[in-house]
Amino acid sequence: MIRSRKNNKTLELADRLHSSAIHLLRRLRRADDQANLTAPRLSALSVIVFGGPLTLGQLAIAEQVTPPTITRLVNHLESARLVKKVAHRKDRRVTMIEATTAGRKKLHEGRRRRVTLLVNWLRELSPDDQRAIKRATDILDSFRS
Repeated sequence: MIRSRKNNKTLELADRLHSSAIHLLRRLRRADDQANLTAPRLSALSVIVFGGPLTLGQLAIAEQVTPPTITRLVNHLESARLVKKVAHRKDRRVTMIEATTAGRKKLHEGRRRRVTLLVNWLRELSPDDQRAIKRATDILDSFRS
């Protein structure tokens, strides 16, 4: 009985954490409206900026979408001059997608806006609550693979 109560509390905590994370991301996504890009395009641009250069196939896998979908996303980003297609250094038959300076700038500006929102919200918390958030963030960071 004690064990099932512990499992229920863990399940309840996981459910609350999941909900809180979704609500936080939704609030922060409002700052992305200024980027004039859809969420999928911003996500793809982020993968390209931080993980690129990549092939279309690698990007499709990272974004968990089909090749035709990623092709449309990249074509839009390319027409907006946020990414460019370049030949692979060793195999000229392979096309790589890399961010342009404008693409990196747009992504970093968006991150700055989201972080500014978080700073403003965190400033409203007591020092004890800020320390609790820091501790929770340290724990969550340990989940990264």
